[in-house]
Amino acid sequence: MNILGFTGGFDRVHESHYGFPIDFAHDAAAVLVQDGVITAAIEEERLNRIKHTNKAPANAVRFCLDQAGIGLADVDYFGYYATEAFLDEFFLRYHLDHPHLGPFKGTRSTLQDVFERDFGHRPDADKFRFISHHMAHAVSAFAVCGHEDSLVLSMDGVGESVSTMVLDGRGKSLNVLAAKPQHYSLGNYYTRAIGFLGYRIYDEYKVMGLAPYGDPARFRSVFNEFYALLPNGDYVIYNERVLNLHRTLPPRRRGEPFTQLHKDIAAALQESLEAIVFHILRYQQDVTGHENLALAGGVAQNSSMVGKLWRSGLFRDIFVQPAADDAGCAIGCALAVAHEVTPSLPKTRLAHTFWGADAGTDESVAATLEQWSSFVEFRKMADPFAETAALLAEGAVAGWVQGRTEYGPRALGNRSIIADPRLAAHKDTINAMIKKREGYRPFAPSVLEDRAADFFEMPPDQPKFPFMSSVLQVREQWRATLGAITHVDGSARLQTVSRDTNPRYYALIEAFGKQTGVPMLLNTSFNNNIEPIVNTAEEAIVCFLTSGLNYLVIGDYLAWKRPELGPALLAGCRLWLSPCSQLTATQAVDENGDRQTRFALVRNYDSTRSLTISETAYRVIGAADANTALGDVLPRCGASTADQALMAELFNVWSDRYALVSPGGSAA
Repeated sequence: MNILGFTGGFDRVHESHYGFPIDFAHDAAAVLVQDGVITAAIEEERLNRIKHTNKAPANAVRFCLDQAGIGLADVDYFGYYATEAFLDEFFLRYHLDHPHLGPFKGTRSTLQDVFERDFGHRPDADKFRFISHHMAHAVSAFAVCGHEDSLVLSMDGVGESVSTMVLDGRGKSLNVLAAKPQHYSLGNYYTRAIGFLGYRIYDEYKVMGLAPYGDPARFRSVFNEFYALLPNGDYVIYNERVLNLHRTLPPRRRGEPFTQLHKDIAAALQESLEAIVFHILRYQQDVTGHENLALAGGVAQNSSMVGKLWRSGLFRDIFVQPAADDAGCAIGCALAVAHEVTPSLPKTRLAHTFWGADAGTDESVAATLEQWSSFVEFRKMADPFAETAALLAEGAVAGWVQGRTEYGPRALGNRSIIADPRLAAHKDTINAMIKKREGYRPFAPSVLEDRAADFFEMPPDQPKFPFMSSVLQVREQWRATLGAITHVDGSARLQTVSRDTNPRYYALIEAFGKQTGVPMLLNTSFNNNIEPIVNTAEEAIVCFLTSGLNYLVIGDYLAWKRPELGPALLAGCRLWLSPCSQLTATQAVDENGDRQTRFALVRNYDSTRSLTISETAYRVIGAADANTALGDVLPRCGASTADQALMAELFNVWSDRYALVSPGGSAA
């Protein structure tokens, strides 16, 4: 039985046909469940390179089918994360406002059209199954939490006008205990408040990391006005009152420094979220008697909150679905249909999420590195674990690529940036030179599962935290030693690593432990601040070249940058516009009344994401293509490689992924 769960929108990567906002149909993904087992899963962002993409998950679906060696016609059922009635109403309203789309023929017909467009096959209409948004979240956690009985809590921005749902999971049944409408959304409340800190949707985790620097007491009374805790675990949020923060501080502009005021606001916001969630759970736990808790939805990714739940002792076990965002709904949809079709399927604890693209064979990795040999030198290591560990112990920071990609927002040792957890200076180095992000942001530790209790305050009878979903306390005697992964409040977002589920990453950490006495590594996702986590070996090389990483390890190969690496090397490469970028020239009148032309690159999925460029760069990028060396394009645009400022600008355009680069030949 082949069941495909999917999430996301309906436009192809270069289209804005539907023009959905960035907060609708986001986190596109596909998951294939075969005979009750997840065999392939990948987020569309890993393939189209758009963070939180709401484009159609065509690439993700194709990947899943290819992994299984089947075609679209072999899929028995398709699961989507909204009810058919909700989608019908939504599309009727959308077509009313956008008559160019033509008459609406029904949701099933729309989905058939999308699959036929992308795959040349039109699935039978009765193969589609529709699972309500929060039920998809709930099933994604309950079906793989490993318990027959569990309280289930789903929290996010909104899904089908519902923002929070509490469910009673017993055996094969999931019964709704409480649901809150969009107006009382915990996700939207958090997002609205962080706007005053210069952040927006998808930046919530940044504020979670800022909160420990602040004192919640300073603004506790202010935030207490934004919500009320009601009897029976209920609550209300007064969204209109959040605007009262204007009286406290003007909204911070992006790029401005953080003051203690901002940090205290973050702390009070985090405390208020935790107060509401604890209020819900204390009541529902008392009513149901559940000792286990399963969490899903974007708010469940607040790992600081989860850590405090662990320390409260309210539940014996807490399972956070590792892809708790809307990509996780693809898991929930597929498993919901699977358990409906085959009720006898067991519920087993999720052990790993390595269902994505493989890094490649020795031969393919070597061939890819050879293509970039004008930029990098490389060699095959005799002992990749001991040799890499030695480089890290000497202070190097490396990209680490192996095996199949992780599903979800966390790098778990297969597409990671790794470093020595003892060197406190790594915090500034990695944030500034590699991740290109705010300096206060913490980094997570990966520790051998059987040694975790030596370094961290572990909950009773819970030795495994494989998904980096909970913030725990570093044991006090180790905080000074583990300077790179210990946050300002003595905490760390822990990942335990098992030899059974990730033997290569385990071997690396074990080798580092033998050399240093600390069987642990700093682990952060292998990407910069622009793009999603790298997927392929080539994407890893590109991220390596456009960041401050010292080394790159792919499988058994070690690569390092050539000393002569610089923007001038682009002359021998092909450069072309990213499919999701637009080259624009707009005219406006300045403050003196003079007409000015602004040249820019703009993301087609978010017009607020743009990069101003020079007129020369505008001409060059407009003339460049995937089959012509940049050195041949430049003279046609009145430019040359001798223009160092231009070459540096083009290198920056590549670094920000507005344009793509191939080291030779054509992009095809």
